[in-house]
Amino acid sequence: MTQSRQGSREFSIDVNGRPVEAAAGMTVAAALMRAGLPSRASVSGEPRGPLCGMGICFECAATIDGLPLQRTCQVVCRPGMKVETA
Repeated sequence: MTQSRQGSREFSIDVNGRPVEAAAGMTVAAALMRAGLPSRASVSGEPRGPLCGMGICFECAATIDGLPLQRTCQVVCRPGMKVETA
């Protein structure tokens, strides 16, 4: 865990086997967007991410720590978290 210039604690989460930087209090959706990664792909293969940002639509769903269909806009990052996007 490192301290950023703004004083927030930064750490890595594992996204599809690669480290992605996150900060304390940041949602998984925010960390994915910050890294330029989609949460999942549509049936036609288009990248998908948060749409509503409040947990209603499931557009940002991913597997988090082995639990499928987690709404990334509702889950706060923690060190060592494993995220699998589809």
